[in-house]
Amino acid sequence: MGNIGFLLPLKVFVVVLCNFVTTLSEESPSTTTDQLALLALKAHVTHDPQNLLATNWTSATSVCNWIGVTCGSHHQRVTALNLSHMGLIGTIPPPLGNLSFLSELDIRFNHFHGLLSMELANLSSLKYINFGHNNFRGEIPSWFDSFTQLHSLLLYSNNFSGVIPSSLGSLSNLEKLILYDNDLKGQIPIAIGNLSKLKRLYLDNNQLSGQIPSAVFKCKALEFLSLTNNVLEGSVPQEIGNLTRLRYLYLDNNNLTGQLPSALFKCQELEELDLSQNALEGSVPQEIGNLTKVIWLHLYRNNLTGEIPATIGSLSVLRYLYSENNSLTGQLPLTLFKCQELEDLWLFDNALEGSVPQEIGNLTKLRWLGLNRNNLTGKIPATIGSLPVLDFLYLDCNSLTGRLPTLQPSLRGFSVSNNNLIGEIPSSVCNMSSLRYSLDLSRNNFHGIIPECLGNLSNSIAMVDLSMNSFHGKIPENFHKDCLLRLFGINDNKIEGSLPRSLVNCSKLEILDIGNNNLIDTFPIWLEKLDLQVLILRRNRFYDRIDNFEGKFSFTHLRIIDLSHNDFNGYLPTKFFENLQAIRSESENKDDPKYMKYSGTNRGYYIYESLFITIKGSEMELLKILNAWTIIDLSNNRFKGQIPEVVGELHSLIVLNLSHNSLSGPIPSILGNLSALESLDLSSNKLKGKIPAQLVNLKFLEVLNLSWNNLMGLIPRGKQFDTFTNDSYIGNLGLCGLPLSKECSNEQNLEPKPTKSGEDGDAVNWKYSILMGYGCGLVCGLSMGYIVFTTGKPWWLVRIIERVQQKYVIRGKIRRSGGRK
Repeated sequence: MGNIGFLLPLKVFVVVLCNFVTTLSEESPSTTTDQLALLALKAHVTHDPQNLLATNWTSATSVCNWIGVTCGSHHQRVTALNLSHMGLIGTIPPPLGNLSFLSELDIRFNHFHGLLSMELANLSSLKYINFGHNNFRGEIPSWFDSFTQLHSLLLYSNNFSGVIPSSLGSLSNLEKLILYDNDLKGQIPIAIGNLSKLKRLYLDNNQLSGQIPSAVFKCKALEFLSLTNNVLEGSVPQEIGNLTRLRYLYLDNNNLTGQLPSALFKCQELEELDLSQNALEGSVPQEIGNLTKVIWLHLYRNNLTGEIPATIGSLSVLRYLYSENNSLTGQLPLTLFKCQELEDLWLFDNALEGSVPQEIGNLTKLRWLGLNRNNLTGKIPATIGSLPVLDFLYLDCNSLTGRLPTLQPSLRGFSVSNNNLIGEIPSSVCNMSSLRYSLDLSRNNFHGIIPECLGNLSNSIAMVDLSMNSFHGKIPENFHKDCLLRLFGINDNKIEGSLPRSLVNCSKLEILDIGNNNLIDTFPIWLEKLDLQVLILRRNRFYDRIDNFEGKFSFTHLRIIDLSHNDFNGYLPTKFFENLQAIRSESENKDDPKYMKYSGTNRGYYIYESLFITIKGSEMELLKILNAWTIIDLSNNRFKGQIPEVVGELHSLIVLNLSHNSLSGPIPSILGNLSALESLDLSSNKLKGKIPAQLVNLKFLEVLNLSWNNLMGLIPRGKQFDTFTNDSYIGNLGLCGLPLSKECSNEQNLEPKPTKSGEDGDAVNWKYSILMGYGCGLVCGLSMGYIVFTTGKPWWLVRIIERVQQKYVIRGKIRRSGGRK
């Protein structure tokens, strides 16, 4: 009996020992397989910035203790690999496909590259794949259908190309398919409609084309759908109404047409809806009021017409409404102001009419209000001044009347330009210490003096534009020592006195326009310390010489200089021209001109929207200025002497006007080097000698005025000179030859020819001329939509535009990642 008691524990020990040995013999080879697979991955990592794998992934420790590795508790096999956000560089080796128990593979936010190895198809247990934010290339493999248990496939932000494989439609358990930010082409496969469990589908920022297949809307579990920034076309299918669980829908920045489908408004769970930047048309349906959960509604940059439906007032949680750049008409519905959660309201660039209702004061959470560029009338309601957190208020380009109400101190940007407002600047402006971006009161009927407090505000605000009103008195003297102004415009008023020397404190000032006033002063040499790009002093009473300053780096950034219609005298300033590095330089990229703007917010703002220039005796107004514009206008002064040779070194110059002075001597032949020049006016001077044949090299010269001088000899012919009429030469009794009716004598018939260097330059600069000529022509072409002419349609500018339109197409791609949660 005692022996039996002893044998029982021994028997149990033997059984446990046998099981342990059996388990050990079964697991060890498999664990080794996992270890070898991971060591192969380590060997293919060429850069490990934190040395995480180098120091941790070693055979001295169990693979289950390696960083980023998770093993199953029962069999100790690798079930999850997470190497995300490690900054690793390398490729994925085929042996990784031997991790047969792997269910999660996450290597997002690294720099893995190359093609995906087919051996990965062996990972049949995978449920989650995230390769996002790497550099993988090639097509998305069709063998991804091997992962029959997969519920999440995230391949976003790589370089995958080709089409989306239809085989993905067989992944019946898939809930997330995230393929945005790749280079995928072709149509969205119909097989996507088989994914009955799909909740999130992101295909945005690719090059997908064709129509949106109605099969997509069979995925009734969809909650997130983003097709943003592709080239999809056609209408939005009515089947979209099937997606009753949809919360986020982004179809913006495509080529979609047709009307807003009525079925869309069955998607009553929608929180964010973006249909912007398409070609959708028709009116906004009354059914929009069904979207009572919508927070973010983007309809901007379409062709929508009709009135804003009154049912918009049902959107009680709406915070962001963007419907600008359409053709909406009618009045602002009073129900809109029941949306008391609104923070951003953008309705600019429509055809809305009527007044701004007093009820706007109900929107106490409003931060951005853009009603500019409509047909609004009436007074600005006083309740606008009581909006406690309003940051930006834009009411410009309407027909508003009356006086400015008391303004909220919280404002950071304010524009009421281009209206019919009257009165003085209210004292409440002096309390607007939050102003950071713009104060634009231009093009109204304001009067009175400019408050001294504006000088104090200059330490925070970037733009002050008071132009084209009836302000009088002097410019404030007290510009802050930390002045941050980038633009200061007071042109076309009745300002007197001199330029305040405290302007020199505005070290960031780029644009100064004080033209068309009654200022009396000498040339402001002291501004040479600033980085001015535009300096307009035209039509004042500035006087004295400007050829006597010594600054080595003076005005090096100036690109637009207008000193016309003043009383400057003396010689043309050679040193001044030598310092104009921005115009002398040939390196500026003219192929991609941009508007001068100050992008101080996520919307961006043009910092200058008005510039008058004189070409061929006619004034024209540029409502937006391109960086590529380069203009020198010194006309209507009392300059004397010869035109300096250095003017011929201003290689980027587009417009040169020295007319109506007392300049003498010959026209320098070096002006033939100004290959970007499109307008040259030397009229009404005392120039003599022959017209240099080198000017024929100016291939893009559309305006030439040499009238009323003492020029003589045969008028050169060829290229642009064959297009000029008598008006270009009238008042020069010594000139002969076409287009004048006066014939030349034998002696006069000796047509001047370009010098050898001129001929060589013509050959050498052929490509340069094409580049610069078309680039500068592009300036006019792009500006055509923003030009208002005081006289008839100019044939010369039309020719420039026609030339450019055949060469340039400007495209922009907007990348957006909003709503991914």
